[in-house]
Amino acid sequence: MTTLKLGIPKGSLQDATIQLFARAGFNVYVSSRSYFPTIDDPEIECMLIRAQEMARYVCDGVLDAGLTGQDWIAEHKLGGQVKHAITSVADLVYAKQSFGKVRWVLAAPEDSRFKSPTDFANATIATELVRVTKAYFDRLEVPVNVEFSWGATEVKPPVLADAIVEATETGSTLRANRLRILDTVMESNTQLIANDAALADPWKRTKIENIALLLRAAIEAQGRVGLMLNVRCADLDRVLALLPALQRPTISSLSDREWVAVNTIIEERTVRDLIPKLKAAGGQGIVEYPLNKIVV
Repeated sequence: MTTLKLGIPKGSLQDATIQLFARAGFNVYVSSRSYFPTIDDPEIECMLIRAQEMARYVCDGVLDAGLTGQDWIAEHKLGGQVKHAITSVADLVYAKQSFGKVRWVLAAPEDSRFKSPTDFANATIATELVRVTKAYFDRLEVPVNVEFSWGATEVKPPVLADAIVEATETGSTLRANRLRILDTVMESNTQLIANDAALADPWKRTKIENIALLLRAAIEAQGRVGLMLNVRCADLDRVLALLPALQRPTISSLSDREWVAVNTIIEERTVRDLIPKLKAAGGQGIVEYPLNKIVV
């Protein structure tokens, strides 16, 4: 049987990725003793790989496809070692804590002399994103010493480094360590990538595109719910005036010609305010239901 070799990011993105796959219809089971998770799709073989290394192994052909951030794709490409070209098949906006982007920021101690990126001439910058950071300062024509950080980067200034370039979603960890953000080096979000050899294979290409479709649909459904209700035809305009919709509400006839059924998709955060208004406008039998996927 032909199978697709798929990389799942190990580490900070792991849980969020497995939850996303579950909403997309794929149940991935991870054992603490194995780097080869099982998945309830016999056509997929999974392997846990650090997001930092994913682009390399997809590029080398060890994996057909994988999920990693734009940051690590950029870091890999700046290394200049390319066996197979890699393509981003799907732009998936989710991170370890939220459905949003991650920022790699330049941060220095609050009480330091550094106020802008141009102040760092001949300074030492600690980061895990070494090549991207070097390229950033090269564009600014500011000579710096960029050192690789194995972790706990926030604690290094001012003794072990003058500043850091670190990923953040909210900035709370940086603030807790009395660091001030001076600039954004790059923004990043998760990508489903594949190599050109896999995409040249019709079966693998179709499989990858189907996975991309379902993952995008799961993200599209995040934070949204379905809402259905019955309403008298005489009250329909008042009800429709209250309803935001992904496209337009679906209106269906009922056995009683004086009534119709209305079905729509709305932002979950609006439900608690909307349902009382719909009831007051004449809506009855109002049902809210969860959504796993929205294919647009």
